[in-house]
Amino acid sequence: MRFLIATLVALPLLALSLSPPSSRTSPPFGAKIVRAGTTTGGEYTTLGAAVAALPSDSSSQTIFIYPGTYNEQVNIQRSGPVTLLGYTTDPGNFSSNQVELVASVPASTAGSNDASGTLRIHTDGVKIYNINIRNDYGQGSQAIALSQYGNQVGVYACGIYGFQDTLLANQGTQVYLQNYIEGATDFIFGRLGQAYFEGNTIGVKSNGWVTASGREADNVAIYIFEQNNIILASDPGSTDKIYLGRPWGDYARVIFKDTYVTAPLNPSIWSIWNTGDERTDNVLFADFNTTGPGVPSNAERPSFVTVLNSSQAASYTISTAVGNSYATWVDADYLL
Repeated sequence: MRFLIATLVALPLLALSLSPPSSRTSPPFGAKIVRAGTTTGGEYTTLGAAVAALPSDSSSQTIFIYPGTYNEQVNIQRSGPVTLLGYTTDPGNFSSNQVELVASVPASTAGSNDASGTLRIHTDGVKIYNINIRNDYGQGSQAIALSQYGNQVGVYACGIYGFQDTLLANQGTQVYLQNYIEGATDFIFGRLGQAYFEGNTIGVKSNGWVTASGREADNVAIYIFEQNNIILASDPGSTDKIYLGRPWGDYARVIFKDTYVTAPLNPSIWSIWNTGDERTDNVLFADFNTTGPGVPSNAERPSFVTVLNSSQAASYTISTAVGNSYATWVDADYLL
């Protein structure tokens, strides 16, 4: 009887334990369907075609994408929310993703960072699940994989791949939960974005900076990283000068909490923008509990960096980044 009572008491606690679904291999009712090479009426061979077919209204729309590599740039810009679902047998694990959206467009020819994006979000209320988004241009120019300008946008268990300026988290409230994000130079960057990153694996391809906050004034823009891992990418270049970030804007604001690092960080941990153009007068660069074999034993942060204590770190949360109403739009199944 004592065991039964204990079990019954524990049941409500178990119900509170959230996790992603066990699989996502068929489209929900009403979803538009993307399938490479399809000849089935009502289905689309490209994501761009499915997006173009969405009604121009405020209704919520879902697109389900079957396995395949889709070589295209896609721009989502409509008044209503959009959910993109990639086929997967393990929605909680980015390494099981079977949908690839690929382009190879540099900003130098596209005309702007945003225009080079493989996937461009200019709509509020977008959710993206289990899609690998790649800009394969490589070195030599900014080349964005995901360009994000929407509000209340969530990216879940996706892969975001590039080299320089991979993720343009430029505007609006946004969360990145349990993704893989890869690059080398300033590869998480933007001006006005309010972004929260949790449970991600951040892969560093070469010497460079994980973040480049372009915050230019005392405003709400902020990047908060909590419980992420920083690793070397599978094909890294030389890696003796890796930093958590540098200030693209003089008011850059980036916080890392509880980060486990296996990629070899530079002993300074953080960096100025450039010699003679430091841009550190008004920055907030801060970290707490940065651990792992990639953190040098002789680490010595510059004077413009704050090492947070536990009380200070506790004040930087998902609510700090995206607001107290986050529970109304963030998929809690992907929160740690």
